[in-house]
Amino acid sequence: MKALIALLLMLASAPVFAQSALPPAPYANRQIADPALERKAKALMETIRCLTCQSQSIADSNASMAGDMRSEIRERIMHGEQPEAIRTWLISRYGDWVSYEPTAAPILWPLWAAPLVLLGLGLLLLRGRIKKKARS
Repeated sequence: MKALIALLLMLASAPVFAQSALPPAPYANRQIADPALERKAKALMETIRCLTCQSQSIADSNASMAGDMRSEIRERIMHGEQPEAIRTWLISRYGDWVSYEPTAAPILWPLWAAPLVLLGLGLLLLRGRIKKKARS
């Protein structure tokens, strides 16, 4: 009986041992020494969505994934890469969803046009009802 209880306690404590022992990325919480480069990095980080939190930018998130992405952005900016090139790389790696700035890709045109089409249909229906009431 004691062995069964000990086994159950070990199984219950397994998630504690599953925690990552990796240190945070080098520039996850450390700013770049050059203020101009840090401003570039910060501006980009505010437009990239945290993949873990999904409702915060990586600049505001405390998730380890967001820290890794902040570090990657800072390191790439220090190596001279432009923010738009980094954004393109992030989008190619994680998909369009990672960026808060919407794209105008042709596949998204129906999504942008749908509100206008629905508004037009609503106005046509309203006009038809008004004309119908005027006739009666």
